[in-house]
Amino acid sequence: MGAQLAGKGGGGRGKRRGYRAMAEINMTPFIDVMLVLLIVFMVAAPLLTVGVPVDLPKTNAAPLEAQKDPLFVTVQADGTIFVQEQRVDRAGLVPLLTAITNANAEARILVRGDARIAYGTMLEVMGTMSAAGFKKVGLVAELPNTPAKR
Repeated sequence: MGAQLAGKGGGGRGKRRGYRAMAEINMTPFIDVMLVLLIVFMVAAPLLTVGVPVDLPKTNAAPLEAQKDPLFVTVQADGTIFVQEQRVDRAGLVPLLTAITNANAEARILVRGDARIAYGTMLEVMGTMSAAGFKKVGLVAELPNTPAKR
């Protein structure tokens, strides 16, 4: 009896589908930002290691195992001494090391000496530390194929 005039549905009025909110999170922009940050930090991390510039001698000896917070004493080519990054004279070396290590004779101290420095100067610095009771005093060198870090 009744006739259908328009569309598939009844009553001449078509049903429109409305847009529903998408319940998924688009992860692509998040991943892109994380990858960019990863690259930025990978490039910036080596630049954060600050030290006193010194031309280290080359050696083929195997590197020692990494330790927690080594204490560096640097002797530059002109004989200037640094503890970490603080300049110190030879007379103030032992009191400063004693204060930093809390008088711990077992604290590991690594000496970085310029390749052009006189051998006697290095022995004087190391002898001063040994005479003060520091037992773990070592030398730092670079592998022959490693470029110098400045």
